[in-house]
Parts: sequence; structure tokens; C-alpha cells
Amino acid sequence: MKCLITGGAGFIGSHLADKLIGAGNYVVALDNLSTGRYENIAHLSGNSNFKIVVGSILDEKIVDKLVDEADVVFHLAAAVGVDLIVKRPLESMTTNIKGSETVLEAAYRYHKKILIASTSEIYGKNVNGPLKEEDDRILGSPLKSRWSYSTAKAIDEILAYIYCKEKGLPTIIVRLFNTVGPRQTGAYGMVIPRFVVQAIENKDITVFGDGKQSRCFLHVGDVVDALSKLMNTSAAIGEVFNIGSQEEITIKGLAERIIEMTGSKSKIIYIPYDKAYEQGFEDMQRRIPDTGKIKKLIGFKPTIGLEGIIKDVISYFSKPNK
Repeated sequence: MKCLITGGAGFIGSHLADKLIGAGNYVVALDNLSTGRYENIAHLSGNSNFKIVVGSILDEKIVDKLVDEADVVFHLAAAVGVDLIVKRPLESMTTNIKGSETVLEAAYRYHKKILIASTSEIYGKNVNGPLKEEDDRILGSPLKSRWSYSTAKAIDEILAYIYCKEKGLPTIIVRLFNTVGPRQTGAYGMVIPRFVVQAIENKDITVFGDGKQSRCFLHVGDVVDALSKLMNTSAAIGEVFNIGSQEEITIKGLAERIIEMTGSKSKIIYIPYDKAYEQGFEDMQRRIPDTGKIKKLIGFKPTIGLEGIIKDVISYFSKPNK
């Protein structure tokens, strides 16, 4: 197949490109390189089954042409990371809503199957768990930029759902829970690469809040394997799936584990949310997915645990020029 990946030079997109090319597909990556990087796809330079197009999902002409030429579309391009969302909320909202609308409209125009990457942020402050796909969203005030990302991705999901139900566009929605692995950086607030770099450099590890909040992390290899399988499963059309791990750890516990695994001399310091992000910033104490739905459909099960994830990230940042 000829596969279009929006955000194809990004962390997840570049790994998905590797996965699809390895299975014999041709991949076109569309990326404006705002958060994606050439370094992520440098190893694909010269590969006859790969092409990078530098451009934006807001450019209707580029999107129209590339979707028309593709067999399937993986829509991963988005403004990501809590730090980026809080600092540039308007730009993030525009990219995540208008960009997705542009891609979906093109997919409808040419009737191409499309997979939309959404997020666990959809659930907001809902601390019940494990969270099922149909569970309620609990958000703070719309005046808090913290919740703009969740709102934008919810609109993306609603658009995809309506295109499917009302216009017959074959859509698949996935909600990703803290994807981690090589090529991810801590530049936009991603916690594991940020902690690992601080630990390797023996700098203070900065934990935002009290560190008691808990998360689950999934290796990017397991994520892209799931995305590929869902795209090739007709029963996934019109559905939404959580993709994540159920191996839960507090952020304080994560910092301690990384210090131990790197043999670092780092100390943990705690920074209040209003200093790390903005006044009145709200976070959620717990976020764990129910993955029963995707397990039932494609047999999804994480193959790499948290220790393996951390080892991979340590190895990545221990290489020269990282």
C-alpha cells in the first residue's frame, strides 16, 4: 500500500514509517518540522519506499494532493506536549482542529481509510480507572489553556465519528496513553526523556507537583504495531480504541527508578505547577487505560515493560550527539 503519515518525521510517525516500510509498504511523510525532526528519518534517506514532504496539514493543496495519491492515511500530525499547549494555545488549537478538518475532508473527497491519533487527555480529570473508551470526560474551565488540547482532540474525534456515521468515511480513532521510546525528546514536557537526560547529566530531576500523580507508559514499538494492525482490520472502522499499558507508577517513583538505572547522582526537586506551567494549572492524579477492547479485536498486549522502555531511552540519549 501507499501510506500517507501526517507528522511522519515526528517521534511516533517516524517509527510508524519504519514499521510500514518494513512490511513492504510505500510511505509518504508530511511534516512541517515544527516538532518533527530530520534526524528521526535520516536513516530512511535514499530508501526507494520513502518520501518526505515538508509542509503543513493546514495547506489544503498539499494535503489534497497527498491524500489523493495515498491508499490509506495515518493522521498523527498535531501540536503535542503540555508545555507547548500551555505556551502556544492558539497555534495548537488551530493546528489540531483546522488541520484535522483539512485532512478528514480530503480523505472523504477521495474516500480513503483514515486512522486518527487522539489522546488520553480526552478523559481530562477523570481519575476513575481503568478508563474505558465510553467513560465520561471531566474537564476544568475553558479559560484554562491546560484543557485546550483535550478540547481540540475531542473535536477531532467528533469530526471523524460524524464523517464515518453520516458520510460513510472509513475512520478509526485511537487514544494514546503516554507513548515513550527512542527519538522522543523532553523539549515539550515529555517526562521520561526529560528525567533521563537530567539523570545522565547528574542534574536535579525536576518533578512537577508533588510527584504522587501516577501514569502508565507504553513503548512506541508496541504503539505502531497496534496502529498497523488496526488499519488492516475492517472491524476497527467506526470505532475508538485506547492504546496503552496498565503498568502504573507515580512520577516520584519514576524519577527514583531512572536515578537507580542510570547510576546517577541526581537529586529530586519538586516544582509547583504554577511555576512549571502557569497560574492555576490543573493536572490529573491518575490515568490508566482499559485496553480490553483492542485486546479483544487484535490481541493487543504490551511486549516491553517500563524497565525496558527506560533502558531504551537511556541507550538512545547515551549515544553521541543526542
